[in-house]
Amino acid sequence: MKFIQHTFLVAVLATGAAFAQTVQTAALTSSTTSATNDALYQQLGGQRGLVELVDDLVARLITDPRLNPFFKDADQDNLKTQLVAQFCEVSGGPCKLKGKDMKTVHSGQDITKSNFNAMVEVLQLSMDAQAIPFATQNKLLARLAPMHREIVNSP
Repeated sequence: MKFIQHTFLVAVLATGAAFAQTVQTAALTSSTTSATNDALYQQLGGQRGLVELVDDLVARLITDPRLNPFFKDADQDNLKTQLVAQFCEVSGGPCKLKGKDMKTVHSGQDITKSNFNAMVEVLQLSMDAQAIPFATQNKLLARLAPMHREIVNSP
């Protein structure tokens, strides 16, 4: 079952621009109500839940041999702060992500679709470790999916 769930999540995130555009349109439509619709944020455990999720995620990113080269030299405290803010904002929480846009942050890092999919796998492992229900995982991943166009920058 885990393999099927993982395959489904990777397929969702790896789909073409049509899916991403649909999700982005839905996210833009719902962004005007995000201040009042924090259901996903609450399902993720609010700020405390996101901090726990991101702590687990960053630890896994550092130890995963596929992703370590991208994260080993990163300021881990800043990385955690940015990821919590990002997850908080996209889930309808009260946070606002500050700093450079995703394309600028990831430029020059030669991130492939395979690297992006590995990140999705590790995020799913972290969500599983935090006992986040599968449906909630899918909601978060669907809101993050459009970012692949700004992150993947190498064939």
